[in-house]
Amino acid sequence: MRFLSATRTVFVVLAMAMTFAGVAEAASKAKIERRTDEALAEFRDTIGGADAVLAKAVGVLVFPKVIKAGIGVGGERGQGALRVNGKTVAYYSTHSASIGFQLGAQARRQIIIFLDPEALTKFRASSGWEIGVDASVTAITLDAGGTIDTTQLNEPIVAFIFDGKGLMYNLSLEGSKISRIKE
Repeated sequence: MRFLSATRTVFVVLAMAMTFAGVAEAASKAKIERRTDEALAEFRDTIGGADAVLAKAVGVLVFPKVIKAGIGVGGERGQGALRVNGKTVAYYSTHSASIGFQLGAQARRQIIIFLDPEALTKFRASSGWEIGVDASVTAITLDAGGTIDTTQLNEPIVAFIFDGKGLMYNLSLEGSKISRIKE
């Protein structure tokens, strides 16, 4: 019984810390823009075929820094920008929570590319969009220095998860909630 109580306490403390950290550390639009530009430049420099994928996109949602941390109970959060025709049209936050065996922290970049105008329209019309519930997103995984074969991209929404060393393997976006930041 003590274990359940301690687990509940850890969960509540972690949830509160993430909530307050999100309020206290909300990035400015200028900071999000700068980080978005850096993430896109790194994507282009690190992954072969990135320019071709971005050219096919009708919208690109960039989360330049998504932080995931947990000790048994975990969560992740990040802020980013949606760009259409190369211009930012809105700012978004992403977050998720998880329970299970986990220990540590990680930061990564996440780019969600809309290849279908209808999928982008549905996303922009939503008040809160959950991956795996509101839409299916195909996560693309490659080794560092890999190349994207654009002829194989036939899904309406694809995601690339990477860090400075290349795309990260075997990460799931299922359950991530994406919400527009009120301006």
